[in-house]
Amino acid sequence: MRIWDLHPGYLDRKRLLGEHRELHGLFNIVHLGRKGYARHPETLRWVGHLSALAHRHQQLVLEMRLRGYRHQSPLPEIKGGIEWPATFINTPAGQFSLLGEKQAAEDSARIPLPKSTQQLWSQYKYAVMAHDPALYREVGPEVAHGRFASDFEGLASLLVKCLRLPLLPGRVHNALAHMWGYLDHAGAIPEDRAAMLDALQRGAEEQGLTYLLHSTALAGFVQG
Repeated sequence: MRIWDLHPGYLDRKRLLGEHRELHGLFNIVHLGRKGYARHPETLRWVGHLSALAHRHQQLVLEMRLRGYRHQSPLPEIKGGIEWPATFINTPAGQFSLLGEKQAAEDSARIPLPKSTQQLWSQYKYAVMAHDPALYREVGPEVAHGRFASDFEGLASLLVKCLRLPLLPGRVHNALAHMWGYLDHAGAIPEDRAAMLDALQRGAEEQGLTYLLHSTALAGFVQG
């Protein structure tokens, strides 16, 4: 049993659908007091964090829909603020390494596993812009020629934690507007964020825009 902390875009088909299935089982164990893997370290990590687990579920759903899967198994509504687990079973950098081993013969992941901090930043940068514009402005130069130029471990942890921050509508719109600039002959930016995201997803696919197709932000954002 494993709930990854990395963006679902990095998961191949087997691990994306597998995590979704296991998350439902884990949710039932924690929420309903079922037995099964009740003492598993991954289960224990999520005790008291049902809202965060539901948030992770929505991240999986957005990625599944982007890849053309129909989702028909919603979780029960969980009220209250989101508090994320304080620990990882494996660090985010360690999880990238694990995925590299498990997916070595697979090519069904949407986003390729990053081989450098620069590639990692390019995949996460617009999602960071949506969650924390100040951090976006700070980290970019540090990746280019500062403390994150070679600190993959530190950058990976920072980015995973950043995507857990609350979202503000204006910030999301701004990030999507920056992505909109990559589309050819896109026309005026739609005011509706859902329409803009849908157009971005279709345009990136139709025009083969690798930079957008490999962006974590292309799957959309889960409102906290």
